[in-house]
Amino acid sequence: MVLTISNQLVTAPGEHPTPVDKKKLKKVSLQHLSWSQIHTEAVIERVNRSVADPDQAWILSELIRYLEHSRSGAVDFEDMGASWVAVRNSVANRTLRASDKAAAQVVGRYGQLVSFAGMRLSRTLGVDVLPALTKAEVRDVGAYIQTGVLRLVETGILHGTLRFPNAVAPIEVTADLRSGLISCSISLNAPNKGHNATRVNWLTRQLSKAPDALLIEAWAIWARAPGPCHPITAVRKSPDILFDDPKKELRSFTVRLSAVAGTKRGQGRGTFVGSVLALVDSFYENVVQHIRPWTPPAPSVKVRQNDDEAAQGDDGISGELPLKSVQRDVSPPEWNPPEPVHEDNLEYSMEHPAESIEPTHDNGSTQLEPDHSQTPIPAVASADTLQTNSEG
Repeated sequence: MVLTISNQLVTAPGEHPTPVDKKKLKKVSLQHLSWSQIHTEAVIERVNRSVADPDQAWILSELIRYLEHSRSGAVDFEDMGASWVAVRNSVANRTLRASDKAAAQVVGRYGQLVSFAGMRLSRTLGVDVLPALTKAEVRDVGAYIQTGVLRLVETGILHGTLRFPNAVAPIEVTADLRSGLISCSISLNAPNKGHNATRVNWLTRQLSKAPDALLIEAWAIWARAPGPCHPITAVRKSPDILFDDPKKELRSFTVRLSAVAGTKRGQGRGTFVGSVLALVDSFYENVVQHIRPWTPPAPSVKVRQNDDEAAQGDDGISGELPLKSVQRDVSPPEWNPPEPVHEDNLEYSMEHPAESIEPTHDNGSTQLEPDHSQTPIPAVASADTLQTNSEG
């Protein structure tokens, strides 16, 4: 295995920043780590106190201190690249084409920015916060970037997702270059019991520290389009504004926080990178970490009455078996087998029971069935009888 380490970040795990001919990788695997990722993993180990040996823990602290020094040469995500301003203006003017190489560069840099935002939160939380990618996207990063380019050309939106351990839902990080807004949102299921107002209050009670600019959008069951969307301040006062028809149950909620995107390509105040990182940190701290998924309540014990007769229902069932000490002291009845029946005592009847059903013929007329009680059952004829009949 060949491992490379540099300041370059990757869009997806397993990707290499330098294009290499796949024919040369048949017998050897090529992996890449950025200094930002190494720094993040070291901080996670230190926060969780995973290193028990004192000497190794000291070496780990010295490594972190060295990487964080200004002269170490290790840097985090720097900027959106040289093509950022040109692509942003082309999106605003609707002149960007899917064949532009600069568009693929910006989509790739945005994926690296989302990955770096997860690294920053990993250092604070002590857990791995990674981009939420499917197995197909990890296997073919080129197709993933091409899908992002088509989305950018058609809608002007850059999209990324971060997955947090044990969080209610992944965070979707979007940047609308036409409107100049960046947004963080999550989608979570509503409780499946209670009235719609109760379901809305369940969510707002958990968002006591949310900013006033937070928007809540409701989705009704079987709905193809989202329902009303209002700020959380208005929803707290009147939960009914999130649903038009009380008979239609709410299926899920979308919680969204937006901010104005910076225009500069680098880091710092007024930059695009700085505005995205600040919004992701604020959204998780004030919104996501306070939401717990709904769980149905535990079954409650029904109040029992003291009277034995009242404890039983209308059908006389109490739900309990009798105790051994209170069972009736009654001996079980003796079982006497029936007397055997001898064949000599059996009487056989040659009569056929009368038919009580009158058959109906096809012409609708009813014909009386002959009385078989007076007609003997046909017997097998003997050979002498057959010969007499043939001579006659």
